[in-house]
Amino acid sequence: MTHSSPSRSRSSKAISETRMDRFAHYAWPFFDARHEKLAREADRWARENLAHAQGEDADRICKRLVQDLGCAGFLAHAVKEEPDVRSIGLLREVFAYHAGLADFSFVMQGLGSGPIVLAGSASQKSKYLRNAASGDAIAAFALSEPDAGSDVQAISTQARRQGDAWVLEGTKTWISNGGIADFYVVFAKTEEGISAFVVEAKEVDASERIHIVAPHPMSTLKLKGAKGELLGEPGGGFKLAMRNLDIFRTTVAAAALGFARRALDEALERARGRRMFGQALAEFQMTQAKLADMATSIDAGALLTYRSAWTRDVKKARVTREAAMAKMFATEAAQQVIDDAVQICGGLGVMRGHPVERLYREVRALRIYEGATEVQKLIIARHLLKS
Repeated sequence: MTHSSPSRSRSSKAISETRMDRFAHYAWPFFDARHEKLAREADRWARENLAHAQGEDADRICKRLVQDLGCAGFLAHAVKEEPDVRSIGLLREVFAYHAGLADFSFVMQGLGSGPIVLAGSASQKSKYLRNAASGDAIAAFALSEPDAGSDVQAISTQARRQGDAWVLEGTKTWISNGGIADFYVVFAKTEEGISAFVVEAKEVDASERIHIVAPHPMSTLKLKGAKGELLGEPGGGFKLAMRNLDIFRTTVAAAALGFARRALDEALERARGRRMFGQALAEFQMTQAKLADMATSIDAGALLTYRSAWTRDVKKARVTREAAMAKMFATEAAQQVIDDAVQICGGLGVMRGHPVERLYREVRALRIYEGATEVQKLIIARHLLKS
């Protein structure tokens, strides 16, 4: 059996211009006209500027992406006093369609600086947010520990007062942007409960890097006498972390939609062009059934995702349940859509460097980070039992 090289497959630009309209859902009542305009602007920019955003040197790629996204003005949507979750979500969807590391670099600036937006003093906001929005400083969010992931209350990192300062001791792990960040928002236990701190990169040891299935900058942080600035009130860290996750958890689902849409486009391309037994692969009913399921799952995920974003933006309501539903459904659906795309693409689908092979590696983490699927089910069930 012979296969064409991934490098000979049609470009992202060519595929995105000939497939089903990826912007049709911005006509839904969840959006304003400005949202579709932003999505199309981001898509044009991505097609022209993300050719470099693939490869194994994730540190170098992400450092450049942060600068590029800042210069283009997109980071300002993620680092904002009044975040618009629909804008963050649609930008993640667009960037994820084109390059997983572009989505990663964009959202981590928001997640890492979000606690400063929500609880920082005027001086902290002035010091960190401007540089995060421009791409001149890289942000990171340090919550997880070796024995504390979804169970935030189990963290063991300690912070104690030392004169007018705070000193932190402990270990954080699975920290995205670890090793390249300029500052970290770190959560630690104090006498008053869990508290949040801003810690400069020079105060931490991030040399223990973590290598995962789809390359991302990630490390374990060791805090040994690290000095930090308190964010908000002592003991207010748990609520602050949850408020931040309430904003960004919905957008994980949006990133999953971007991955899934790209997978569907690649599958459609292959199904129309691949001939078997005298006919196109797309003419087989089994292929058509897969494509129908894929498209339906994407639309269902989009409805849940942007309902959650709209509820927070327009109704100004807590969306813990809605965000959990969106993240659970959209990430699980994206995994299945991409798996089906690999199957349709056949041998090409598992060829290193092919878009669907890359998507297969990139999507897997979305079902775990910011609360695994099983945790989202617990959240949804608890809300049902309370009502």
